[in-house]
Amino acid sequence: MSKRQALEPLEDVLDAPSPASKRARVDDEEMQTPESLNGPPNNGHLMSPRLEDRERIDILGADREEHEELEEAGALEEDVDEDDEPALAQPTRQKAPEAGYTDLYLDTIDRKVLDFDFEKLCSVTLSNINVYACLVCGKYFQGRGPKSQAYFHALDENHHVYVNMETKKVYVLPEGYEVTSKSLDDIKFVVDPRLSKTEVARLDKEPKVSWDLSNREYIPGFVGMNNIKANDYFNVVIQALAHVAPLRNYFMLEDLSSRPQLAQRFSTLVRKIWNPRAFKTHVSPHELLQEIALRSSKRFTLTDQSDPVDFLSWFLNNLHLAVGGSKTKPGSSIVQKVFQGTLKIESQEITARADAGDRLRFEDAAVKTDIMRFMILTLDLPPAPLFQDALEKNIIPQVPLTTILNKYDGVRPQEKMKNRVRYRLLHPLPPYLLFHIKRFSKNKFVSERNPTIVTFPVQSLDMSPYVEPNPREYPPGEPIWYDLAANITHEAVKRKDDSVEGEQEMKVWRVQLKDRSRDEWYGIQDLFVEKERGETLFTKESYVQVWERRKGMPNGSANAKGKGRA
Repeated sequence: MSKRQALEPLEDVLDAPSPASKRARVDDEEMQTPESLNGPPNNGHLMSPRLEDRERIDILGADREEHEELEEAGALEEDVDEDDEPALAQPTRQKAPEAGYTDLYLDTIDRKVLDFDFEKLCSVTLSNINVYACLVCGKYFQGRGPKSQAYFHALDENHHVYVNMETKKVYVLPEGYEVTSKSLDDIKFVVDPRLSKTEVARLDKEPKVSWDLSNREYIPGFVGMNNIKANDYFNVVIQALAHVAPLRNYFMLEDLSSRPQLAQRFSTLVRKIWNPRAFKTHVSPHELLQEIALRSSKRFTLTDQSDPVDFLSWFLNNLHLAVGGSKTKPGSSIVQKVFQGTLKIESQEITARADAGDRLRFEDAAVKTDIMRFMILTLDLPPAPLFQDALEKNIIPQVPLTTILNKYDGVRPQEKMKNRVRYRLLHPLPPYLLFHIKRFSKNKFVSERNPTIVTFPVQSLDMSPYVEPNPREYPPGEPIWYDLAANITHEAVKRKDDSVEGEQEMKVWRVQLKDRSRDEWYGIQDLFVEKERGETLFTKESYVQVWERRKGMPNGSANAKGKGRA
């Protein structure tokens, strides 16, 4: 059977429609086969680019490398369909406030709730890294990014202003831009108080009075310190050291950012004690206490009371190492330059042939001499009488300071263990002397306190009788004057107890400090600050004394006016 012939040849049909494709129709674009120009033959059909794509390729074709760099940097936006957009869009962050809104949210800052004395830890994560303080409620949070604790706090509580505790920069969240308003300078100063060298030099010369936010008057340097639970032993030592002028000036002016945290936090606390623009009339030692508890393996904490002398000895030694001092080289730090002196100790063994009368008599032979360094001199009190005399004059025994200083005259021997010893100070004496009046003694059964009152002059204590003459260092016979700078006292307070004893003694520590600019004395016990009379300072039970060598009289030739009597 032959095939039927077509009515019209296919070559003559020009507009004949093509057969329907079995694939899905594309209504917007037609599938065409582009002609290859000066290239290899095409194997298959290619989709021709759209008009806008051609224009884009023509524009960017001149510099392809620049186009790739812009794409990597994210400068070019890709065409994204609406169906591909995420459900939650990325929050927008601003680098600067909008025009006319530079002071937005600053009226919500509450300066009365701000307290930057506590340790810089996030209140949620307890981390000390990248901590921000909310200037509306005073809480600490970590970070300021879209997933940070401060960001969530800004959204939840509607608190928008935060300060970085390291850089002192202020930011507004959730927008994320920095605020550079001059009205925030007082907050930045309280976070980290910094005084110039000229201002520090005027602290002891020009009397200054300041006011806090509650319009309460206070004197910089003579402010109360929080007793969180039982850290009064710590407070009195820090207050006394903060009034040792060379030590105070060093920690207020030096850059200790590369030093251990112990030196940095002590520097911060000293600067806050002397802050003339504080928000409140007291400071909190919490930040330094936490570091000390960590470094001392919880030997000194804020919950258990310790001995001020034990803490002072530990703190000075560790502070010496924290500022770069050497364990072997004397005078290698500001701590040793201020407090360290030299002591000669002569010792001799007590033999069995010694009688009761000459038991402490030194023999010329077999005398052992040692030269030692010291930072604290211990003074021994005479034993308190067991009974009162007939006239009841020995209710509270008294002894002059010069009497117990005779321990260091190099003449009077003392019995120590199985040896007889005598002590003598050597030139040069340090700029500051630390005296420890030993009141407490312990045995296997009980701890005893000696209530003897030590009388002393507030000014003009002559230390020359206790120093071995050395014409090369100091003219012999000339007085060496020292003036009292600080006095730490002890007070025993009875408290009721439910135990069998019924009542027990509680130790209360107090410090008396001299205001050199006014020539007045102030007593500080935790948060209480009151003025005291210099003539009655000795009526308390002195425990630690800080004596300052008088300046301007290296040879003792100047008139020692104001010399007191014990």
